[in-house]
Amino acid sequence: MRIKYPNGREFNQPTQPSKKKPVNFANRGMTFEAEINQTNQYYLDRNIAVIHKKPTPVQIVKVDYPKRSAAVIKEAYFKEASTTDYNGIYKGRYIDFEAKETKNKTSFPLSNFHQHQITHMENCLNQQGIVFVLMSFSTNKSYFLVPAELIIDYWNKQQQNGRKSIPLEAINTHGYEIIPGYAPRIPYLSILDQHFLKGD
Repeated sequence: MRIKYPNGREFNQPTQPSKKKPVNFANRGMTFEAEINQTNQYYLDRNIAVIHKKPTPVQIVKVDYPKRSAAVIKEAYFKEASTTDYNGIYKGRYIDFEAKETKNKTSFPLSNFHQHQITHMENCLNQQGIVFVLMSFSTNKSYFLVPAELIIDYWNKQQQNGRKSIPLEAINTHGYEIIPGYAPRIPYLSILDQHFLKGD
């Protein structure tokens, strides 16, 4: 089978064994999404909360069957624009949030969001839902829970002031840093208990 790179160049299998040391994946950290999924499973297993990642609706239009035991999807489209990544219920309250990651050190790019996600967050807030974004600054190895109101505010203001990102200083001031743990890995519900559900 001929394999090509995205730029059109053809991939050629090296004729001699590579002398590079084999890559050891054993100590690689989980992705941010995997950390959140593990956290949600921890909450579910202990009957603390029911939070799930939303499935992305996809319309499959072309499938090849090279053999009976295998099917290969050749063409598919998103049925509709996605909203946010996760939703569920905690202490009788509706929870809805997005998970985003950046390698930037001093700001979070607004290009990580889309208008339909902003609209969805506004709609959930209007129904008294608890809405936020879990952010990972992978270079700094820091995590934050950022209220949706801050994201919406910066999104709306970018048309006026041209700012394309949210400064880390603003995230530190108006958001809440999450100290990662072992179990749960990303203990974001403790932030909700302290700052969103006081007295509940």
